[in-house]
Amino acid sequence: MTTTKDIRCDWATGSDARMLAYHDQEWGVPLHDDRRLFEFLVLEGAQAGLSWQTILNKRDGYRSAFAEFDPARVARFDRRRVEALLKNPAIVRNRLKVESAVSNARALLAVQKEFGSFDRFVWGFVEQTAKRNRWRRQDDVPASTAESDALSKALKQHGFRFVGSTICYAFMQATGLVNDHLVGCYRYDTVGRLHAV
Repeated sequence: MTTTKDIRCDWATGSDARMLAYHDQEWGVPLHDDRRLFEFLVLEGAQAGLSWQTILNKRDGYRSAFAEFDPARVARFDRRRVEALLKNPAIVRNRLKVESAVSNARALLAVQKEFGSFDRFVWGFVEQTAKRNRWRRQDDVPASTAESDALSKALKQHGFRFVGSTICYAFMQATGLVNDHLVGCYRYDTVGRLHAV
């Protein structure tokens, strides 16, 4: 018998416990903590060309390797630390992705100084209020939007890397700047209420 909780977004219908927990507890929940936002910026960048499941399986490794995503600590990583990370099997060992995580931490600190917080900066691209979409099929969900285009452009202007529009839209979906749960998904209304708080 199918219950309401069994009706999830198409990408979360498998049996992988991590994916289900991520969908059911995190994806689309509005985040306003700079450290958590930095975590998703790093993880979404790391995912480029890979599956999200691969990144979720390495998430604990990333937390350990990247100082629990404390941008002030990551910004101080030197060349020797980067070389050590490139030998760490607990993360994706791609030089450009690892180096961009470090330079993005530095860029984030600069944005914090200029705007007061990274949170205020990124949420500005949805006018500080989450956009609630009404997609009925996974095929309807876009890979990027005008808002993710604008966020990508602004992040690049502030020195961020690995922040193309598609990565930015995945970041916006993950951190709740948009609610892209399908209308039929049991999390659609729940996440929508979180946005209204």
